[in-house]
Amino acid sequence: MTAASASYPPCSLTTFLMSLASPPFLAPARLHAALPMAASCCSVDEEDDAWIVFRTMPCRDVITWNAMITGFLSGGHPQRSLNLFAEMRQCRVAFDQATIVCVICSCCSLRQCQELHGLVTKFGFESEVEVGTALLKAYAGFGGDGDDCLRIFEGIQEHDIVSWTGIIAACAEQEPEKAILLFCRLQQHDLKPDRYTFSVVIRASAGFATERHCSALYSLIVRYGFGDDLVLCNALIHAYAHCGSIGLAEQVFEQMTTRDQVSWNSMIMAYAAHGRGREALRAFAFMDVLPDSATFVGVLTACSHGGLVNDGRDLFKAMLEVYGIAPQLDHFACMVDILGRAGKLLEAEDLINQMPIKPDSVIWSSLLGACRKHGEAKIAEKAAQMLMELDPQNSVGYVMMSNIFSAKGSFSNAASFRKGMKVYGVKKDPGLSWIEIGNHIHEFSAGGLHHPQREEIYEELKKLVIKVKEVGYVADIRLVFHEIEEEYKEERLLLHSEKLALVFGLMNSSSTLADLRIMKNIRICEDCHNFMKLTSKCIDREIIVRDANRFHHFKDGHCSCGNYW
Repeated sequence: MTAASASYPPCSLTTFLMSLASPPFLAPARLHAALPMAASCCSVDEEDDAWIVFRTMPCRDVITWNAMITGFLSGGHPQRSLNLFAEMRQCRVAFDQATIVCVICSCCSLRQCQELHGLVTKFGFESEVEVGTALLKAYAGFGGDGDDCLRIFEGIQEHDIVSWTGIIAACAEQEPEKAILLFCRLQQHDLKPDRYTFSVVIRASAGFATERHCSALYSLIVRYGFGDDLVLCNALIHAYAHCGSIGLAEQVFEQMTTRDQVSWNSMIMAYAAHGRGREALRAFAFMDVLPDSATFVGVLTACSHGGLVNDGRDLFKAMLEVYGIAPQLDHFACMVDILGRAGKLLEAEDLINQMPIKPDSVIWSSLLGACRKHGEAKIAEKAAQMLMELDPQNSVGYVMMSNIFSAKGSFSNAASFRKGMKVYGVKKDPGLSWIEIGNHIHEFSAGGLHHPQREEIYEELKKLVIKVKEVGYVADIRLVFHEIEEEYKEERLLLHSEKLALVFGLMNSSSTLADLRIMKNIRICEDCHNFMKLTSKCIDREIIVRDANRFHHFKDGHCSCGNYW
């Protein structure tokens, strides 16, 4: 039997590693090669072998310290990596770039990132691309300030595509405009965007009101040879739909040569968000891959937005009985929404009472919203109480109950809920709306007091109101607090942020044929919904509003939601 084919008796990893420290093996050189392998092979419960060897080594240099720090991180013990690094510093062992990158990746909080950032700067590692990129990802992952991320990026001496992608990702969620500008800067350098870069930029483009950036990116994706990339096509479906262009989302979906669960789920969710429930159910029926939990969230949401109660019941039942998928909180929330919107409040309440898992704030909020829609105060009070217990700083329970009692004429009860908000320091999120004109996004709050063109907007709004009243608009002053004088109630409604954004769009749009697209951070109110419908008839243009729940396509005096939202 040759040496190469000789078999050896089984031994523990500890025994094997310890044997490397004995003749004829020459430690520590052999251990340098073996310890990193051992550390990386250890599972969460089996890191002790490499750890024992590390602890018994008479001499440990940066290579062995790095091996164990990396091993703890790979094994799911980031805090142990950080503790070991602290011990390494106490032992006065000089760390290198590989050490600091691994330790940054082990950070468990923004504070730890900031402390390491100071150390990185002190030892002159901030210009190294790997270190800078790791810091960028860590800051972005823990919600760090975008300006801090940009300073880290600017401090890197020589950028690669990974560092560019890192800074774009750091800005994509909160500052999509900045992310797009950075991508434009990237194109001026001799670097080729990869699929990860495009994926991040597509995510940023989904934050805009129009599909302009999505379309430009699609052209670049095809040019760089990623036109058939499954991940990017899936991202484009979501981005197009999120910008209001459901037709372009459909085009991408239809042109795909291969589709996976994410492709079908993205298209189903797109139909759901745009109120096209039947199309969502049709897509579900044609799926050529097995549905998953996310698929059922999509089709149930579509049923909710389309008033498809029986279809929703059947799908909810089929989840477990046909597909073996146990309903989770998201699915129960959808089902409560389906029943509640349809006025089946007792059935919705019974479903909540029978849930095998504890209802969360989303479920109680759905029931409360349905109670407000149908003027049911008794069930609403229970839902509001549960919501306030689960999420005491959420203003929804207080505002909804105030609106329910105001609509019933019980203004003293309504006032008590508003007073409760003040007592407990609960603040209502201000209603904000955005509209994109040219290359700029304009933001409006109620009253538009901070917009430089507010006086001109007010004048144009008055003219538009006269036209809309001629086709039947009547301000729904039930939605305004009782304490406000009657003469000011209509004025308060007319200065809602989405109405101001609409007028500004009419004043500044270059084409009288193009649709107007408005984004809103909360649910559109009933008065604004009615106003948008009638305005679309007066100006003979489509108005698309994306609120916190869904899209509303207003055209010829009608809305795509069928007044069911």
